[in-house]
Amino acid sequence: MMPFTYNGLPSRVIFGQGTLAQVAEEVRSLGCSRVLVLSTPEQEGQARQILVQLGELGADVFAGARMHTPVETTEEAMRALASLGADGVVAIGGGSTIGLGKAIALRTDLPQVAIPTTYAGSEMTPILGETKDGLKTTQRTLKVLPETVIYDVDLTLGLPVGMSGTSGINAIAHAVEALYAKDRNPIVSLMAEEGIAALARSLPTIAGTPSDATARSDALYGAWLCGACLGSVGMSLHHKLCHTLGGSFDLPHAETHTIVLPHAVAYNATAAPDAMARIARALDAADAAGGLYDLARSVGATLALRDIGLKEDDIERATEIATANPYWNPRDIEANGIRRLLNDAYAGRRPATMEATEA
Repeated sequence: MMPFTYNGLPSRVIFGQGTLAQVAEEVRSLGCSRVLVLSTPEQEGQARQILVQLGELGADVFAGARMHTPVETTEEAMRALASLGADGVVAIGGGSTIGLGKAIALRTDLPQVAIPTTYAGSEMTPILGETKDGLKTTQRTLKVLPETVIYDVDLTLGLPVGMSGTSGINAIAHAVEALYAKDRNPIVSLMAEEGIAALARSLPTIAGTPSDATARSDALYGAWLCGACLGSVGMSLHHKLCHTLGGSFDLPHAETHTIVLPHAVAYNATAAPDAMARIARALDAADAAGGLYDLARSVGATLALRDIGLKEDDIERATEIATANPYWNPRDIEANGIRRLLNDAYAGRRPATMEATEA
């Protein structure tokens, strides 16, 4: 057995159906008496239902959360928080809303209750990505980790099929990178493989039968495991590329992860053979990169960056940004290889393993 270090994260997790009924109890247990409920504009209705459920514990709703957590949105939410005298936040939604809750916690250290309605997994990580002046930067600190996460399968039953598939593959990306992370360990690797397998078997079922509660439960369970993996170990090439594409070119978060993941895996395949074997086994596929591409296609996901807003002229700039600051990856980050990766992802080609000599 290889030597390893494992750090468990101090989150309280409540998982099941109908668990949203416990939100007031959980807010009270954190010592909060007046919380601000966060959401995107699209989920304001759900946020207001929670506000009613909270009763005297609810201060108001801020329904301005936006993709990639722009600093100006956080500043607007901070003004609302201060004017209400709120002493905590409840975030309901996907990565955009949970990211806003984290950004507030970073600045105030106020407690958070996260209620995910997608499979993004952000709620289980001490990682915050914020966008300012067209650049997205990330940091890792326990200050942004939600104290309590309420997983209610019922809240995902109405998640559109398209969003279910892309947010689920976004979650898979967390586990994939955990399997070849510099600080990987056997415990996280077990969680990663289980998380990938749970999502790989449930997402195609959801695509065909969105109301299947068993598949929805499996997907939410898989997303929890995958998020916990990202929260415990480091990130590599895939996340760096997606943060570049999202923050600098304003591409949609989950769709970008879904498109880039098979190509990032193909880039790293020869440098991380054990990880590739685990990924392929979890997907029940012949190879990791091809299996991820086929999973995305099976759930009807968009497969090309050009179809979600990237211009061909943007590839060179994206390559420059992604290679500007050295960071750890199992294979060296080489501009020619990254350029080819982005070209393949731009066109939506089926990924092919890239030897280092090609880069």
